[in-house]
Amino acid sequence: MESEEQEKAGQAPEVQVEYQQNELFPELPPESTMTRWVAAAAERPVEMTIRFVDEDEGFELNSHYRHKDYATNVLTFDYQHEPVVQADLVICVPVLVRQAAEQGKTFLAHLCHLIVHGTLHAHGYDHMTDEQANIMEPLEIKILKSLGFEDPYQDRDYN
Repeated sequence: MESEEQEKAGQAPEVQVEYQQNELFPELPPESTMTRWVAAAAERPVEMTIRFVDEDEGFELNSHYRHKDYATNVLTFDYQHEPVVQADLVICVPVLVRQAAEQGKTFLAHLCHLIVHGTLHAHGYDHMTDEQANIMEPLEIKILKSLGFEDPYQDRDYN
């Protein structure tokens, strides 16, 4: 009910984010900035934990949960989509740093993209098929632009 009342009043959904291990990565922006990014992607109330990890933990989690032999940039563990989005995001900071450099993006732009991307996954969006990507990616672009960041897909090779 509260989210319906908020929606009618034009208010943003309530967002609660707990951060883990961000003190290990001094390059991260303040929690308030990252929470604002989650809120920009929130369509419903959100309860989320964002854990920042090194490459070893990123590799271990991706190997265990996705059976992939590498550390990935972001993992989303979505537990509930409605009425409250409940999820954990895991962001591997060394992979984020490397990808930002390779893609010619700033650390903050890539971090914001990963947080928005993970938040949308937590809402049930996906990009495994072209049809899904054609819904999720324009939404990411719109949110990122509203936050002052460029389209992260503008140089993407779709071949």
